[in-house]
Amino acid sequence: MAVCARLCGVGQSRRCRRRQRHNQQDQGSDSDMDEEEEERIVGGFLDRTSTGPPHPQSLAELPPELLVEIFSLLPGTTLSNVALVCKKFRQLLKTETIWRRRCIEEFGMKEDLRKVEARGVTSQDLYVKLLYPYRHILGLWQPDIGPYGGLLNVVVDGLFIIGWMYLPPHDPRVEDPMRRRPLFRIHMMESNKATVECMYGHKGPHKGDIQTVKKDEFSTKCNQTDHHRMPGGRQEEFRTWLEEEWGRTLEEIFHEHMQELILMKFIYTSQYDNCLTYRRIYLPPAKPSDLLQPGLFKGTYGSHGLEIVMLSFHGMSARATKLTGDPNVPAGQLTLDVNLCRPVVLPDLEQQCNIEELSQLVMGVHEEVQREQEQKENGTSATGRCAAEGACGGSSAAEEMESNHGACSDSCDSSHSSRSNPETQPFVLPMGVMARNEEYPRACRKCFYGTGLIAGHGFTSPERTPGLFVLFDKDRFGFIWLELKSFSLYSRLTDNLPHAHAPNLERFEAMLRNMQSWTS
Repeated sequence: MAVCARLCGVGQSRRCRRRQRHNQQDQGSDSDMDEEEEERIVGGFLDRTSTGPPHPQSLAELPPELLVEIFSLLPGTTLSNVALVCKKFRQLLKTETIWRRRCIEEFGMKEDLRKVEARGVTSQDLYVKLLYPYRHILGLWQPDIGPYGGLLNVVVDGLFIIGWMYLPPHDPRVEDPMRRRPLFRIHMMESNKATVECMYGHKGPHKGDIQTVKKDEFSTKCNQTDHHRMPGGRQEEFRTWLEEEWGRTLEEIFHEHMQELILMKFIYTSQYDNCLTYRRIYLPPAKPSDLLQPGLFKGTYGSHGLEIVMLSFHGMSARATKLTGDPNVPAGQLTLDVNLCRPVVLPDLEQQCNIEELSQLVMGVHEEVQREQEQKENGTSATGRCAAEGACGGSSAAEEMESNHGACSDSCDSSHSSRSNPETQPFVLPMGVMARNEEYPRACRKCFYGTGLIAGHGFTSPERTPGLFVLFDKDRFGFIWLELKSFSLYSRLTDNLPHAHAPNLERFEAMLRNMQSWTS
């Protein structure tokens, strides 16, 4: 106890004790004890006239109001141990001020908890029975829905814990804000214990259940799936789903292949309306040297509509991993891999309009990268190769290797400074390149060589095909798929996503490695 007293600034320092007594006489009460509330501290009233020991010898001898202030600064997880010290501490820990502060500081609750307490739900019950037991499911999650994946954000929303499923905007409006749909909620509004409710369907909240399968994984189950059905049967359910998912009717979608993809997705995802498993995902950590702020982006993927990707940086490469996917390239796969050591200087606008000019430019870089990879696989050093070619009269090869190395170094330096001193250049898509959104930016900052992942239906015959990564600004980038003659535009997801940051870089890297096995 003497050690605790010293840590709290009393018991050893005479100056501290003198200042404390002076403040108590001038202020009369602790600043946290609201005058409007005049709250009684359980276990002792705020008796200003009592004359206790002038020099407390232990923490237990401190005034109740000071103990309440000390306890309210402790993490909620330690308060149960504090209650075991003595009866006085146990009684003081029933004070609502302590738990109110823990709810606000640890879980960001913005609701007026005094009004909640007036309805019979104490802040202590809110913390102990709702927030603390379900703290492990707060954050970002990827649902296990086969190749389609998804993005779930579990947050404290008012007096509820709500699981919001994030849906991309309607195709092709990539710069529109994300749409949200509640899948479940947890609350204490109707009883003295936490209640889980399924929010899926169109008949309102109904009974549900949440089970923690293992660390960084949980599952939800609906106990009343009849609430998911509509009076008009599957046809009405499909039309309603189509309106929510695509913002249009089937008659308005003239492309036959797109109709097949949409119907396939509806049939597949409908199987998961009663039980779903979720696995935790983290936002990528940022570094000062990154080309732009990493994070989540929504992008166009042709007939598959808009999908969500995670952009992260790994040394001198930028990688975009799918969080939502399609039957060709499922969620969890590396959709883009950009080599930041291979900048591409665009020609003038007239030449940019020619797809052959752009293809020749990018394929030249692609062949250089392939040669370097072959050298590494064969164990041949670049110096030895240049020397051999020089003996045959190919001195230009050595110069080329040196220039490539210099270009990589320049790229590293320019990437580091691009965020502070961006320079734009005119940009236009080549003729014959398809774009879902014609309103793409007409100026860009930088371009880099990269590869994109393509595959047949069912993720058959996957291969990486060369393309051009185009950085437009801090919130938008694009990718030209040369083989497909297609352009994807990506726009940053700007929603606030609390509890989503990785504890460290190692955890994030491990999550990325596991994502492919989740959905492949």
